[in-house]
Amino acid sequence: MTPTPASLEALGKLRVLNENFGWYIIPLLAIILYIYGVEIKKARETGNWSIIFAGLTVLGFDLINEVWNALVFKFTNYSAFWTTPGASAYVILIGWNIEILFMFAIAGIIFSKFLPDDKDEKIFGKIPNRWFNAALFAAFCVFVEILLNWNDYLIWEYVWWHWYNPILIFLIGYFHFFVFAFYVHDMEDKRDQIKFVGVLYAIGLTAFIVFFSLGWI
Repeated sequence: MTPTPASLEALGKLRVLNENFGWYIIPLLAIILYIYGVEIKKARETGNWSIIFAGLTVLGFDLINEVWNALVFKFTNYSAFWTTPGASAYVILIGWNIEILFMFAIAGIIFSKFLPDDKDEKIFGKIPNRWFNAALFAAFCVFVEILLNWNDYLIWEYVWWHWYNPILIFLIGYFHFFVFAFYVHDMEDKRDQIKFVGVLYAIGLTAFIVFFSLGWI
């Protein structure tokens, strides 16, 4: 098959620092480091690292998603499920840029701030608050993606992954990120949190390194 125009545009920018936008990576990185610095300081004082692990969980799942999305393009030679050809300081993979990475780096931390301290608390007296918040955040993220798609920053080529059919975007693109984030957040043993996040990154980073080395992503 012939690659789509969006795929060719993204490939043309792949892992090339944008001379017009590249500098804003530095202040964005500083903001991310500041956020993690504040949360790590709190964790050291309280002994509660749940927010940090929730943040790392969302980023880890995004890494895995971005790798398999890039592989979709590799094996179809047409399009990934999502493509990011628009303005970016740095395009990492065909559907992943530095701005998306930075967003996901703190998305789990933001999500955790909205979780009630009581994990058994019910929303409207009936809905478990963890599941409610996971669905709410996933729906909000899908809404933002639709806006990006309508403005051609995020390109979707497949009918099963599109603004008029967002079910898979909701389920595969976001919902399980936040489900696992609250799952890790609520673990009572720090060692279990470390194990979960460690396995997650072992899978994600190994896949990235292997497929990058093969020239597939």
